[in-house]
Amino acid sequence: MFHLLLLVSLSFTVLSCQNSEGEDCDPSNETCLFGAIGLETDDGEVPNEALTFDTNLSLLNFSTTQQDKILEAAELIKLVVASAEFKEAVLNHTYLGKKTFVDNGGLSNTQIYQRFLKGAEKLTPQPNNAMDVELQLYTEASNTVGYTFPNTKRIWMNTKYFNSFTAEQVAGNLTHEWMHKLGFGHSSTANDARPYSVPYAIGYLINKLAKTHLN
Repeated sequence: MFHLLLLVSLSFTVLSCQNSEGEDCDPSNETCLFGAIGLETDDGEVPNEALTFDTNLSLLNFSTTQQDKILEAAELIKLVVASAEFKEAVLNHTYLGKKTFVDNGGLSNTQIYQRFLKGAEKLTPQPNNAMDVELQLYTEASNTVGYTFPNTKRIWMNTKYFNSFTAEQVAGNLTHEWMHKLGFGHSSTANDARPYSVPYAIGYLINKLAKTHLN
């Protein structure tokens, strides 16, 4: 593996800590700067911000093959976010028969969708309609998929998992982690409600729709 530091304006974001057992870095809920997104919830149209949604990525210690995978994942994320299917799935997500997410920070489904498109992370609160992240690969024989700290944009990703993940799985995992950087958390222990939390549910959704859009 050679060492590569790459800045790309089409990438994706993995944020906060998560290991193979679902342990989390305890992100805090932040106040979101919503602004006015032209969101029409009664039809299949998507707002312009979904079509222009971008990713900003810096890579460290990525080989050419690993770089190709992360860039493919970033493109899949953008493709999914631009789709009406993603918008409708987020707006209509339910838990126990109600249109809501678990651990939603007091936000409605519509507000969560808006926060996603705004792309205003805790460390970079100015909305820019994009995911912003630094990714560094490392290798460790542990159950840790990746980790980060609240005071940094950098995410460390374990090649033990990254190398075996498909681009769709990487896209879903990165989305999960980025949702932490937007201020959403989830239980640190597995339970029936956790899959319905914002990071888990939207991460699963990105993975699922990425597979659909490949066909």
